[in-house]
Amino acid sequence: MLNIGVLVNPVAGIGGAVGLKGSDGADIQAEARRRGGLPRGAERLRSLFASAPELATQLRWFSAGGEMGANVLAAMGVAAECVHEPGTPPSPEDTQAVARILRERGVDLLLFFGGDGTARDILDAVQDSVPVLGVPSGVKMHSGVFATSPRAAAEVLQRLVAGGLVAARLADVRDVDEQALRDGRTGSRFYGELRVPELTGFVQHTKVSGREDEGLAVEEVVQGAVSEFDGCTAPLVFGPGGTLLAVKQAFGGNGTLLGFDVRMADGSWLLDVTGQTLETLTHAKLLLGFGGGQGILIGRGNQQLTPAFLRTLNPLQDVRILATRSKIASLEGRPLLLDTGDAALDGAWAGLWEVLVGYDDRLFYQVTHA
Repeated sequence: MLNIGVLVNPVAGIGGAVGLKGSDGADIQAEARRRGGLPRGAERLRSLFASAPELATQLRWFSAGGEMGANVLAAMGVAAECVHEPGTPPSPEDTQAVARILRERGVDLLLFFGGDGTARDILDAVQDSVPVLGVPSGVKMHSGVFATSPRAAAEVLQRLVAGGLVAARLADVRDVDEQALRDGRTGSRFYGELRVPELTGFVQHTKVSGREDEGLAVEEVVQGAVSEFDGCTAPLVFGPGGTLLAVKQAFGGNGTLLGFDVRMADGSWLLDVTGQTLETLTHAKLLLGFGGGQGILIGRGNQQLTPAFLRTLNPLQDVRILATRSKIASLEGRPLLLDTGDAALDGAWAGLWEVLVGYDDRLFYQVTHA
């Protein structure tokens, strides 16, 4: 079951309907209340569950306390673990603290209800270390991290639960100076990028007569791997399989079809290595395919990946799954499986992983323990 963190900005949108061009700052929020302004975050959270009530039990929920999420979830009967009690009133520092705690708790997705200011606070706290999706609730929404509506955000969650194709992309966080906006000066400033899921179709460039051409699809995966890891000075560990063999060859190696091969930082190769050899590597990157049928990602057919070696890696930063969209679709929504021989490691690594499916083209897909 995927872990979803909820963070509601309790003043998001309060200045919009009353003409204040934003909601940043205690003075603006006080003036908005004087004018009868109402925040929108709680309403948008209720709308998400109204459009997809089944999500309440299909996902494991974590939230901030009080009006930052817990109150609304409790009122709707959604069981959620509270991870932080905010101050009164909640502050941007509370937003940052919640984001950091949710990352440390290992949430698979941080779902926030706010505007550009909230996105900036989350960016400051976690950068792109956890997938984030905004539900538009504020006045300013120039950033690219927002779903188009609560219903659209619910559809992303439903697709993740069902194992559908959900793209992984980096999206801009932008914001405007509210005072400048009130003075009639427009324009937004770029602050950074967050990692965002979005719904995707089945194929793009690799289409032939409306279907994915496997040969072209594999070539795009190879090009994507070369683009991402060319120039990498860390040891590159390549798993077995035909797609990975093509990637090894693209990196100048004559790798083995069924073994693990390593391109070292100096360009030399270690072929068909053992688990003991992998355990001697430091700061390695791991590129993996997966077997069809049961969808085993780690374990059984690749016992060279010992728990001792795997514990040296961060699955979000150091491991990349390579597969075509057709191969992902052949799983029919079933998650990829971990069977490392270490139950604690399997549990810690379960969650949403990125799958490289083409040139600069990635999906989020669920990985769980076998």
